Amino acid sequence: MIDLLKDLWAFMKERKKFWLLPIIVLMVLLGALLVFAQGSAIAPFIYTLF
Repeated sequence: MIDLLKDLWAFMKERKKFWLLPIIVLMVLLGALLVFAQGSAIAPFIYTLF
């Protein structure tokens, strides 16, 4: 996992694609929210957002 992050950072740094960083962070946060909501009592409220 660490190697993937290093490679991704090296790619963004070399190609000057720093605009990808907010997109990646947002996707990770949304994924974490969905994983967290799978087994919790707030799941019905989160799924109404989508």
